[in-house]
Amino acid sequence: MANLKIFDWIDNEVVEKILSYAQVETFNSWDVVFNEWELSNWKSYIIKSWIVEVEINWNKIAELSDWEMFWEIALLNEEARTATVKAITNLELIVLTLSDLIEMINNDDNIINKQIIRRIEENLKLLP
Repeated sequence: MANLKIFDWIDNEVVEKILSYAQVETFNSWDVVFNEWELSNWKSYIIKSWIVEVEINWNKIAELSDWEMFWEIALLNEEARTATVKAITNLELIVLTLSDLIEMINNDDNIINKQIIRRIEENLKLLP
C-alpha cells in the first residue's frame, strides 16, 4: 500500500479499514474496465495486482500497476470518463464506491472522521 498517495495523510490502520469496505473485481487480459466518455459509475479503483493500460483516443498514455489508484474523481462527480482503461494481464481491482465512503463516514466508530478532521486542522495551520 506504499504507493497509495491519496492515503498518505491517513494512518495505516484507517487505510486498512477503508479497504475492508471495498469489493474486489477481476478482469481478464485485455478486458476493458471502462471506456472513454462513459458516464461515471461512482467507482474508484486501486490495482491490487497486475497492470492496466490507460488510453485517450486509442493512444496509450500510461501504464499503472500494483497499488496505484485511478479515477478517484469519480467519487466526487458524475462527469464522463476521460480515458479508456484496459487490463493488460489478468487483473484484480479494489473498488471503492461513493456509497461505501458515505457508509464508512455514517456508520464508522469515527476513526475515519477523526483522521479527516485532523487533516483539515493541519491544513488550516499552514494558512497565513
